[in-house]
Amino acid sequence: MNPPNSTSIVLIFGPFDPTGSDGLPADAITCAALGGHALTTLTAVTIQDSAETEAVLPCPAEQIDDQARCLLEDIPVLAIKVGQLSSVEAASAVAQIAADYSQVPLVLHLGQQEIDTEEVSEDEDEVEDLIGAVIELLVPQAHVVVVDGKRLAQWVTDELLEASGQTTGPQALQAIGAGWVLVIGHQQRPGHLVNTLVGPQNETITWPWIAPPERLRDTGGLIATALATLLAQGLEVPEAARQACTHAERAVAQSFQPGMGNRIARRLARGA
Repeated sequence: MNPPNSTSIVLIFGPFDPTGSDGLPADAITCAALGGHALTTLTAVTIQDSAETEAVLPCPAEQIDDQARCLLEDIPVLAIKVGQLSSVEAASAVAQIAADYSQVPLVLHLGQQEIDTEEVSEDEDEVEDLIGAVIELLVPQAHVVVVDGKRLAQWVTDELLEASGQTTGPQALQAIGAGWVLVIGHQQRPGHLVNTLVGPQNETITWPWIAPPERLRDTGGLIATALATLLAQGLEVPEAARQACTHAERAVAQSFQPGMGNRIARRLARGA
């Protein structure tokens, strides 16, 4: 546990989303709402509104490395959260940093992967290469992996996890090296969603999960940031995951629609 009155500091890798619905601005708010402080390393800048992303401008891998190491050499970090990466080179740079600071718990959000869209349309092979790099380089270093249930099922179907030799999603990620896997929005039976946490000894914990409103962005990033902040405060993974899911559910319930596009979770959610 941290000393009394200390601030739990989390290093967050992610893009700058100008709408504040995801990425570094939103993650910094989530971290502060739970009593932590976010250090941030920019992985990309997005040009977007609340409806769609027009372009993704990735940061060079060298710049990502310099940003993170400058912070890590100055400030003790108690957890790391890795969000969206936009190039194989960026994944490699973050993986090397994680390896150098392996004593710090890493929470990896396996969300939507968006590559450089400034000049060319996303190429399906390039996206698969990026997903493959993240799985190969970062999943083995993750203390906790957070992933949407539908996305994980699709990756299994597409054989993106075939190297694990497993046919079920959480076990496949653990076979690759993940410690814990938190699957968001897993359909336990028709009309009944749960969040499922699978541990190193195959222990399984589930919590009910209310389906988010339509036109709401992936909630996995919100949960991953909350989880990393709670781990930085000294909580064990099961309790940190439970509290992170509760916080996210409250934020989603208070979501709002500021423009003509997607709804945004209220990161400073009120209420018990």
